[in-house]
Amino acid sequence: MKKKKIGIIFGGKSSEYGVSLESCYSVLSHIDQNKFEIYMIGINQKGEWKHFEGDIQMIQNDTWDNQSLHSVYVSLDASKQCLIEVIDNKINEVHIDAIFPILHGKNGEDGTVQGIIQIANIPLIGCDLLSSALCMDKYKAHQLVEMNGIKTAKSVYLENQQVYSMKQKDIFKLKLPIYIKPLKAGSSLGISRIESFDLLDEAIQHSFQYDDEIIVEEEIEGFEVGCAIMGIDDLIVGRVDEIELSQGFFDFEEKYSLQTSKIHMPARIDKELEKKIQTIAKSIYKILGCRIFARVDMFLTPHHEIVFNEVNTIPGFTAHSRYPHMMEGAGIRFQELLTHLIEMGIEDANTRTI
Repeated sequence: MKKKKIGIIFGGKSSEYGVSLESCYSVLSHIDQNKFEIYMIGINQKGEWKHFEGDIQMIQNDTWDNQSLHSVYVSLDASKQCLIEVIDNKINEVHIDAIFPILHGKNGEDGTVQGIIQIANIPLIGCDLLSSALCMDKYKAHQLVEMNGIKTAKSVYLENQQVYSMKQKDIFKLKLPIYIKPLKAGSSLGISRIESFDLLDEAIQHSFQYDDEIIVEEEIEGFEVGCAIMGIDDLIVGRVDEIELSQGFFDFEEKYSLQTSKIHMPARIDKELEKKIQTIAKSIYKILGCRIFARVDMFLTPHHEIVFNEVNTIPGFTAHSRYPHMMEGAGIRFQELLTHLIEMGIEDANTRTI
């Protein structure tokens, strides 16, 4: 049987460029190359798209980008379902069976790349344009989920820096401690936790360095839990995990070093409560229109209330990443997981085309 040619996109211009490289290296290390032919597409921090054919170790240590690589683009001709390579000023069309974006943050996880892939009529491994954009927008995601009866944290939305002074009264009504978050950044970049309003101005300015919209929300007492989900209509859920913090919050450094925190997989909760979390996670996944895979993050209060936090439509796939570990807890090993995701994306695209 002929191998399917899968485009793997990595890198990107976002502040999570390095995380993407780690995730991509991990995916390429585990993908079943007996079933799939891999076509690697690197986006450097200038935003240039290049076809990379070297050792995947060069992706991990960020030495993949060099002058000898040739440019590659997604053809927007939907009838061709291909990439365009430019070699010595000559154009080559490369048929592609699916694209798997391993990108994080702005211009990778927010629907922009997903839209290009969908216009090109190439099967997409992951959430589509709309669900990616909705999940990236923490405020709109919270509104939709809350409208469906699922609790979220009290918050104030700042659509730009100019409205900050006008909305300070609303922020002062929030119960401390509070979190100040960029609306569309990931990996906890640009987030501050403050216990005094004296630190508010500094935290607001810090978040605005990462996005032009931010959200200020109350801290939820308890701890964070996550649920890995895979599927379209019939959903497969991984085991629920739990983040144990010794101090502060689960920021960028902690997510990728685990120096003072610990992830318990499965979470230290009983089966009944785990099932309840999984059920609510599946509801959130469907409310926000997620497809193929995503990780739903929530808070569990001391009174066992479940409060929605966010959805990661391209969760990390690094050695420390939660999504593959949760799925492995449900009996799906990493290579098998990747095969399921790719085959599901291709089948879904073919079904929707018909």
